[in-house]
Amino acid sequence: MFKDGSRALGYAIASIAAAALLTLIAIYAFGGVSQLTAPFRGETDKKDRTTGSGAFRIATYEEFFDLCAGVQTAEQQIKALTDELHDTAQPPTPERAEKIRTSLTAVRSSRAESIATYNSKATQEHRTAFHDAALPYKLDPAAEETQCAA
Repeated sequence: MFKDGSRALGYAIASIAAAALLTLIAIYAFGGVSQLTAPFRGETDKKDRTTGSGAFRIATYEEFFDLCAGVQTAEQQIKALTDELHDTAQPPTPERAEKIRTSLTAVRSSRAESIATYNSKATQEHRTAFHDAALPYKLDPAAEETQCAA
């Protein structure tokens, strides 16, 4: 009697183990593979949408040129405002001089922001390869004049 009961218990345990094993195999075969490869597929899709994309490459080249040109434009505005402020032939009125000083502060801040953005993007790993060789790697905020092409 004890033998028959333990044999039945053994069959029950083996059946449960087999059912669990078949369930795991089914999960793995039908959904587990996609779960296991999701991070890899996600990284590949992200890479294809960004660095592998021709549109991304062109946009990145243009973005660096635009940022550098923005810095140069700010420098030209600073020079024009400074020239107007220090014009000895026709000095500005006190009200105009105050407006010029306020504008100079704003343009200098804009220039500094553009330089910080350029330098930040120049160090991003996924953009580095698309930074045109004619452009400086980093822009110097202390420089009086920025050169955008070598």
